[in-house]
Amino acid sequence: MIDQHYMAQAIRLAARGIYSTHPNPNVGCVIVNDGEVAGEGWHRQAGGPHAEVFALQQAGARARGATVYVTLEPCSHHGRTPPCADALVAAGVSRVLVAMQDPNPSVAGRGLHRLREAGIAVQSGLLDAQARALNPGFISRMQRRRPWLRVKLAASLDGRTAMASGESKWISGAAARQDVQRLRARSSAILTGIGTVLADDPALNVRLDAEQLHGVEPLRQPLRVVLDPDLAMPVQAQMLSLPGNTLVFTAVNDPGRYSGLQRSGAEVTLVAGVAGQLDLSAVLEQLAEREINEVLLECGPTLAGAFLQAGLVDELIVYLAPHLMGDSARGLFRLPGLERMQERIALEWLDVRQVGSELRITARPV
Repeated sequence: MIDQHYMAQAIRLAARGIYSTHPNPNVGCVIVNDGEVAGEGWHRQAGGPHAEVFALQQAGARARGATVYVTLEPCSHHGRTPPCADALVAAGVSRVLVAMQDPNPSVAGRGLHRLREAGIAVQSGLLDAQARALNPGFISRMQRRRPWLRVKLAASLDGRTAMASGESKWISGAAARQDVQRLRARSSAILTGIGTVLADDPALNVRLDAEQLHGVEPLRQPLRVVLDPDLAMPVQAQMLSLPGNTLVFTAVNDPGRYSGLQRSGAEVTLVAGVAGQLDLSAVLEQLAEREINEVLLECGPTLAGAFLQAGLVDELIVYLAPHLMGDSARGLFRLPGLERMQERIALEWLDVRQVGSELRITARPV
């Protein structure tokens, strides 16, 4: 039980980096000597010291002979920083407990091997599920070569997202909209379709200060991604005038038509088209190549349904508002071809809680 206690503490520390470590994983570390915490730390931002380094600096000489609890296998390779496995060996720790192995197949297990090679007792797998929950996007990118895709939707109790006229402000209340800002802040990218851009001219940025995000400063704006098969993106779209980067995916293979958007600050990238639509799998693969871990999809029912029917949705977050909008209003997903009960898309409930006046439902496809 004592090992679980300290590993849980390391997991809580790791979660403090959720808004700032992109594209790196969230990692926490606790060093214990003679039943007392000698040092602790968490990874704060890419390029900065890893969690083990902060903990070792705090522990100092008390690291010798200590037990180390770390949420992710210590790195064994030179990247932006030196290997943490070597730092633990040099500090003379006697025991290392790791919640989960590195999900990168090319390096998984090497850090543990380095520690065992030095005579350090190593145990892996303690609170593995909780550690994995910290880094769904990083794990997905390493193992599936695509980001974790989270769909955010707001709807009335009868499942409607907009009136027949397209009017949709505001379905959800202030508390739910503030909650969405935190979802955006933890995401590497926010993705939408050209239909949403033309209808709503969204900003797709994070509007929270550092105090609201665990003290993270400066705030990192997620990459804004627009799926635009026919290259209809207006150069005056407001997102192009805001801090941060905008990436437009298109099927138009005519670089001469990209120049207006490029002058407005957008990057335009060609991706394969399928029956007049972009290849959604190829889009996610390209985002993974850009080290995008978590994608928040904020869009209309057509694109949301397309991702869902393509089997590319990992998580759904739906804010249900306590009102009814009627039969003619627009639904959550456009899912053509579903005609029989056996064709239903099954979901698994993960969490239901009240946020302001709305219910926030988190689910995933089975």
